Amino acid sequence: MRVGVFTALLAQLSLDDVLKKLKSLNISTVELGTGNYPGDPHCKLSMLDNKIDLHDFKQKLADYGFSISALSCHGNPLHPNKEIAKKNQETNRKTILLAEKLGVPVVIDFAGCPGDSDKAKYPNWVTCPWPPEYLDVLDWQWEKKVIPYWTKRAKFAEDHGVKIAIEMHPGFVAYSPETMLRLRSAAGKAIGVNYDPSHMFWQGIDPIAAIRVLGNSIFHVHAKDTQIYDRNLPTTGVLDTKKYTNERQRAWIFRTVGYGHGEEWWREFISTLRMFGYDYVLSIEHEDSILSPNEGLSKGIEFLSRIMIKEQPAAAWWV
Repeated sequence: MRVGVFTALLAQLSLDDVLKKLKSLNISTVELGTGNYPGDPHCKLSMLDNKIDLHDFKQKLADYGFSISALSCHGNPLHPNKEIAKKNQETNRKTILLAEKLGVPVVIDFAGCPGDSDKAKYPNWVTCPWPPEYLDVLDWQWEKKVIPYWTKRAKFAEDHGVKIAIEMHPGFVAYSPETMLRLRSAAGKAIGVNYDPSHMFWQGIDPIAAIRVLGNSIFHVHAKDTQIYDRNLPTTGVLDTKKYTNERQRAWIFRTVGYGHGEEWWREFISTLRMFGYDYVLSIEHEDSILSPNEGLSKGIEFLSRIMIKEQPAAAWWV
């Protein structure tokens, strides 16, 4: 297992400067955005149609000694606005093709969220079973939009030797282990999880216990923490729509690893991932509104590097 970095937090820097900076911090693995919500400052999909650019990009990574853990195109491919959906779907499709050319095994996306009908303008995230028409909407979303799209997209990814890791995020149809496994069951084993524990914390889901539920469906992991503010929680509950920068009034905010939960918690998290077969990358994603990107990045790397399980444990003598 090793520490990597999702370079979206360094979007203001050129790729050369990003690689130099991370190399100085003893990082040699990156997760790169290709479009949709993360943007594409460091990995252009136009390389698909330009062999010279593709060669130069590969050579640059090789010269700096870097590998890519995943290509990320977090978006809403099921958006009821057909133009938005088409754009997000096409970014996903091209990202899969680019991952194949680069030898990157994982593409990360959100599951998306449709509206309540083909005439809808905005996504409709169903969060409760009553009044009963909410369940009618949810059934329609899964049967008419979610399953047909992701079944085809999973087959496309599999045909190109790539796995799709869905980040469980509230606001989209797959936001919990149960909804994620429902999607995987319907679409196939090319669909798995980009596991970000920060989104489990604020939903009241134990992220370590959830590893046992998700098992070998975990394809990639984000290293990001959440801090819960008990003094504000009774006022808002966990479904808090205040801006992330309103830290004093929010029930929770995203934090750099180690600032929401301590070293003991993260040691158990990493050990449980290993126990259930995950031996890949912990990709630092910085969304901490209190620490700057530079401070959050350096502190996160130092924290994880100190506690990381870097070698496969030797077999016990009694096995």
